[in-house]
Amino acid sequence: MDKKRHIVLAGAAIGLLAVILVQFGNAVNYGLCIACFIRDTVGGLGLHRAAVVQYIRPEIIGIALGAFLIAVGKKEFSVRGGSSPFSRFILGFIVIIGALMFLGCPLRMVLRLAGGDLNAVFGLLGFVSGILIGITFLNRGFTLKRTYPLTGFEGYLFPAVNIGLLLLLITSPTFIFFSEKGPGAAHAPVAISLAAGLIVGIAAQRTRLCMVGGIRDIVLFKDVYLITGFIVIFASALIGNLIVGKFNLGFAGQSIAHTDGLWNFLGMMLAGWGSVLLGGCPLRQIILAAEGNIDSVITVIGMAAGAAFAHNFGLAASPSGPTLNGQIAVVIGFAAVFAIGYFNIDRSSDIKMKGDVEL
Repeated sequence: MDKKRHIVLAGAAIGLLAVILVQFGNAVNYGLCIACFIRDTVGGLGLHRAAVVQYIRPEIIGIALGAFLIAVGKKEFSVRGGSSPFSRFILGFIVIIGALMFLGCPLRMVLRLAGGDLNAVFGLLGFVSGILIGITFLNRGFTLKRTYPLTGFEGYLFPAVNIGLLLLLITSPTFIFFSEKGPGAAHAPVAISLAAGLIVGIAAQRTRLCMVGGIRDIVLFKDVYLITGFIVIFASALIGNLIVGKFNLGFAGQSIAHTDGLWNFLGMMLAGWGSVLLGGCPLRQIILAAEGNIDSVITVIGMAAGAAFAHNFGLAASPSGPTLNGQIAVVIGFAAVFAIGYFNIDRSSDIKMKGDVEL
C-alpha cells in the first residue's frame, strides 16, 4: 500500500511542479522535459549554436543531485557498468533524435497532453508502438548483458559534473551561452528550478518512475505500478493547467510543438523503441546514472551528443515542422535500433533477462 501511495504522491508532485515552473517562467507545456533540457544545457555549453535553446538547466542538475543524495542516504548507491556501453551510447543518441523530432521526451509528452496539445496524441501512439516493437525483441531474448562492479570513484564523477554545471550556471563565465529569446530564455529562477529538480530526482529515485517501464510492465507482467505515476502526473498537471488558465485544447497554436502528425508519431516511436532496449526513458537514465550506473552515464552522454548533432546538422524539428535532414535521421535511427536489437538477441535457451529486467 505504501508503495502505491508513494508513486501517486510522486506523480502528483511532479505534475504540479511542472505547472509551477511554467508559472515562474518556463515556457508553456515546458515545465519539465528531460530531452529538451539536455539539449538546452548542451547549447549553454556551446556544443551547438541554436541561439534560442542555450541555457544550463538547473532542473536537470537538481534531478541528478537529488537522486544521488537519496541513493547514498538509502544505501542504494552502487557503482557498476560494462553492459554494452557503446550500444547504449548509440541508443541514447537515437532516442534524442526521435524526441527532438517530436519536440519532447515521454515526460513532456504527458505534460503536453495535460496542456491540451492534441499533437501529443500522435506522439503517444507512436511511443506505445515503439515500446511494443521493443518488447518483441525482449521476448526473443534481447539483452545488453550484465553489469560489473566498478570503483566508487567512477560513480562520483557524474554528480561532480553536475555540481560543475551548477557552478558554471551561477558564475556565468563568458564562454557559457544564454539564450536571449525563445525557449532557452524562458525559465524560472535558478533556485526554484533547482529545488524542483531535487524534489523530482528524489521522488523518481524512490519510486523508479519511468514511462517506458510503465508500459513495458503492463505488457510483460500485467503490473500497473509504474504507469500509475504517469497517469497521476497527467491528472495533476491537467488540474493545475485548468486552474492557472494554461489549458489550450487543439492542434494549432501549441507551445513549442508542430502539427505534423506522421513525424510526431515516428519520432516518438523511435524514442520508445530505443528506450525500451535501454531499459528506461531519459528521466530514468539520469536517475540510474546518479545511482552509480555508469552505463546510464554513457547513455546520458549519448543523449547529449545526439542533442548537439540534432541542432548542428538541422535534424531537430521546430514549431514550423520537421526538417528533411531530421526525417532522414529518424529513418536511419530505425535501421540502427533494429540492428542493435537484432544482434543483441541471446539465442541460448537459458535466458535470464529481458532487456534490463531480471526474470
